[in-house]
Amino acid sequence: MTIRRQLCRYPQTQLWRRLMSPLLLGLVLLTMEISVFAQTTEPSTPARVTHNTVKIDGVDVFYREAGSKEAPVLLLLHGFPTSSHMYRNLIPQLADKYRVIAPDYPGFGQSGMPDRSKFAYTFDNYAQVVDKLIRQLGVNRYALYVMDYGAPVGFRLAAKNPERVTALIVQNGNAYNEGLEKFWDPIKAYWSTGGSTEREAIRWLTSLAATKWQYTNGVKDASLVSPDTWTMDQTFLDRPGNAEIQLDLFYDYRTNIPLYPQWQAYFRGHKPATLVVWGKNDAIFVAAGAAPYKRDIPNADIHLLDTGHFALETHGHEIAKLIREFLGRTMKSNDQN
Repeated sequence: MTIRRQLCRYPQTQLWRRLMSPLLLGLVLLTMEISVFAQTTEPSTPARVTHNTVKIDGVDVFYREAGSKEAPVLLLLHGFPTSSHMYRNLIPQLADKYRVIAPDYPGFGQSGMPDRSKFAYTFDNYAQVVDKLIRQLGVNRYALYVMDYGAPVGFRLAAKNPERVTALIVQNGNAYNEGLEKFWDPIKAYWSTGGSTEREAIRWLTSLAATKWQYTNGVKDASLVSPDTWTMDQTFLDRPGNAEIQLDLFYDYRTNIPLYPQWQAYFRGHKPATLVVWGKNDAIFVAAGAAPYKRDIPNADIHLLDTGHFALETHGHEIAKLIREFLGRTMKSNDQN
């Protein structure tokens, strides 16, 4: 009797398993889709952004921060002539999944502006300041978003400690000679001589007209760019002594070019997961500087956007979506490895 009952149940069990297998598979796939959707869609509630200042070697260093301290870290490094203010709209779009940190370099934004005789305004020193900041904040590993000046600062950090960098997001940040064209000719002349004549020839880059040009040149619809951007930046540039700091940094930019091969070797050797988003109409770091990343990082994801230097001002929503999708894939891959 027992054997008969078992024989009768056997076809039913097999049938049940055959019916349930597709259902279970569907549930698994649905769970995976929900997980990816949660990683890539916009946050449902606005993030709380805090504004903080700490001392680094006696200098006030300001930074914006949002997101859980337990979340993966995304470090945002700004360019010239702006500050972490350039990330004011991006940070809330990412902070539901990531701990987002965006500092101001000394001499920029809300950070201190020590006298040039007491502080070295160089890219080497900026990299050291940022490194000390993130260590002080207890950050061991992070993804990097670099833009303009943020590239030579961030790439110094990445090349020195590649194991700490989980991913790269490059937005109009240069690491190749192809990215430097006509705009740089008068600056290169200053590099060649270090003379006062050449220094004065590029002083216009600290003017209101130049600052507004950086935001609006190459932009199809300038009404999308808030005047608050160049107005705020210019307020900081107009502080007594700040123009001299900026001219010192233009001169020091020459130290970045010999490091290009070193950074490219880092790209080739470590092949960090890389997303490149580039305003293709940028006259400062031209679009030709974007493609070479794929030469050294074959899996780099490159997007050329129809805008200028400050792409976040016109394409912020699109860039945020690309970042969420990119980091969603990258962080999942890192967890599996």
